[in-house]
Amino acid sequence: MRRMDHESQNSAPIVPEETYVAGEAAAGSIFARLLARPEGLSTTGLPVASLLGQVSWAMYEWARNPYVLLITIYIFAPYFTTVVVGDAVRGQAIWGDIASSGGFIIAVLAPFLGAVADAGGRRKPWLLLYTVIMVVGMLLLWHALPHAGPGLIIAIGAVVALTNISYEFSAVFHNSMLPAIAPKSRVGSLSGLGLALGNVAGILLLGFMLIALSLPGRVHWAIIPAHPLFGFSQALHEPERLAGPMAAVWLAVFSVPLFLFTPDQPSLRLGLFGAVRAGVRSVLQTLRSLSHYRNVAHYLGARAVFNDGMTGVLTFSGIYAAGTFHWGAVRMAFYGLELSVFAVMGGFLGGWLDDRLGSKPTLIISLTGTVVSSLLSLTMGPDRIFWFIHYNLHDAPLWHFPIFNTPPELIFLAVLNIGAMCITAAYASSRTMLARIAPAERMGEFFGIFSLSGTSTTFLAPLGVSVLTTATHSQRGGMFAIAFFLVIGLVWMIFCVKEIRAQAL
Repeated sequence: MRRMDHESQNSAPIVPEETYVAGEAAAGSIFARLLARPEGLSTTGLPVASLLGQVSWAMYEWARNPYVLLITIYIFAPYFTTVVVGDAVRGQAIWGDIASSGGFIIAVLAPFLGAVADAGGRRKPWLLLYTVIMVVGMLLLWHALPHAGPGLIIAIGAVVALTNISYEFSAVFHNSMLPAIAPKSRVGSLSGLGLALGNVAGILLLGFMLIALSLPGRVHWAIIPAHPLFGFSQALHEPERLAGPMAAVWLAVFSVPLFLFTPDQPSLRLGLFGAVRAGVRSVLQTLRSLSHYRNVAHYLGARAVFNDGMTGVLTFSGIYAAGTFHWGAVRMAFYGLELSVFAVMGGFLGGWLDDRLGSKPTLIISLTGTVVSSLLSLTMGPDRIFWFIHYNLHDAPLWHFPIFNTPPELIFLAVLNIGAMCITAAYASSRTMLARIAPAERMGEFFGIFSLSGTSTTFLAPLGVSVLTTATHSQRGGMFAIAFFLVIGLVWMIFCVKEIRAQAL
């Protein structure tokens, strides 16, 4: 027997060494192709980045965008307004103040940061700075305890405002890299890919939070643990508080590929203070010469208005849903998971339409869908459908699934699913529109002004929501401020903006 075993071992097939060498060569060849720069020039006239460099640029949205989904929309913001503050109406007003204060600071500084980047050349050092600030800020959200006193509410609000500011500043430098790494034919699809990946990341994190933290002990399914993993307490709202640290770790890990593989523009060796001086001069000169960039100015003005409305939808839709339908952490996580799936489709659909129809037609289609969805969502409530159709709250549920088992809830979700697709498509096309019409030589500066156009009025929509919510004592009343900005921006876009590239002075 021993001899037979020995012989059988010796008779096992031997893989030739050449096979291993060929496999290693094939793997090396694949990696070399990923790192190879394609022929042709980018939108700004620089060499096109490698496929790995372009995908790594999109991966930064996979790393960063869960902050928006977990913190500002679906998990932390509703928890902050309803549990930390303890009053949904007052909490919505406070969250509006937090968003508006951060938006004002962004509006003042963002264009200068973009111009400083243009003057200095490099974007990655700035991206690294704001990534670190975001990671630290999100980690600190763990300390947002239920039913907090005024001091803790102010402290958490300050952390959220600083993180929001850093998020938007990182967008200035990340967005300005897009036209420098991709050809004109791919800026739309690459922009859409980034936003789609960001929503996929949100789906994964929301799904993990549901299965591992929110559902255990509440439903008895085979795939759900009996108790929250790692000993986290639902009674202390630790799953909701964990949203910040989870998003922080995700950002820290998955932002690495951009810094390794996406090419940065070369340094112009002005030094920090030289770049600041040159950047400030450039912004002032551009603002004085906006008459030359009339079409770009119209676009930035229209975008300032409709982006404020879209940001308002993202900021307050979760808060409105939680307060109006009285959804807790489990329902809000499912709500976020579902809308994120449709947002992924919106990212791909928006990129596809952008490359085929152009940025302006895609923006008009997606903004119109966002307006219709936003207005219809305000006609929904636990006891009504489209305002005039009443629903008896005592009717039997449609099924025994513990959530979303009434007609108003299902129709409300269907309306918001359409809105999620449209708003993601609009975000993707709004930055490719600028990449198509801004002068190539001043792309970073114009993306700084682009951030200004996205934030110069951002404090107005939250402020409008805060004022109307307080005045009407109603979440629904406050939300009408958002629809106003969406409609005005859409009309401005239709009649005043053309998809034509400007020439630098």
